[in-house]
Amino acid sequence: MSDLRSKFLQVYEVLKSELTNDSAFEWDDTSRQWLHQMLDYNVPGGKLNRGLSVIDSYSLLKEGQELTDDEIFLASTLGWCIEWLQAYFLVLDDIMDNSHTRRGQPCWFRVPKVGMIAANDGIILRNHIPRILKNHFRDKKYYVDLLDLFNEVEFQTASGQMIDLITTIEGEKDLSKYSLDLHRRIVQYKTAYYSFYLSVACALLMSGVKLEDHIDVKNILIDMGIYFQVQVSAIYFQPSN
Repeated sequence: MSDLRSKFLQVYEVLKSELTNDSAFEWDDTSRQWLHQMLDYNVPGGKLNRGLSVIDSYSLLKEGQELTDDEIFLASTLGWCIEWLQAYFLVLDDIMDNSHTRRGQPCWFRVPKVGMIAANDGIILRNHIPRILKNHFRDKKYYVDLLDLFNEVEFQTASGQMIDLITTIEGEKDLSKYSLDLHRRIVQYKTAYYSFYLSVACALLMSGVKLEDHIDVKNILIDMGIYFQVQVSAIYFQPSN
């Protein structure tokens, strides 16, 4: 597992190099340096479970066959696209929630000299995903399906965030707005799709199958995501002794 994580992190360095050397920054070292710092601060700092799950899922789908270096690279690249998506969500979510810390350090927008530049950085992170996919998957039969998958999951997550925000408006404490059904919808759209379904869906597309043929897999993963979030909430709101 440590070897897999090491290879996964190596792919991050490759992708970061490609993006920081993009022609958009060809004559601008200041922008390139900013991007380098912003990526390192926001993308690889978590547990990386979502990204690594793409490799694990694809390996299982190969039924014990050893993955080639190219397959590991492509699965890792899709995993990093998910980590980029996560970073985009978190950067903007922290601004919306006026949060102070993330992953044991100040939220990106609270870093000196960053401030609301972080909002544009979030947009940059989101736009990196189709660039990465274009660079490495344009010649794959499932390229369009990957684009559609990431667009759909982003929409679902943003919809869940919207429901969450409009039912927790600052200064309003109306518990009558809440119900089990509402909580389920928030968790399903805000967390379950991109945290549980997306990794496996990427692996399925890599393996050459159509997602519409595996609806049961999607439903099970969504239920797993909801169950996970309920567990997290139970721990978070557990009364202290």
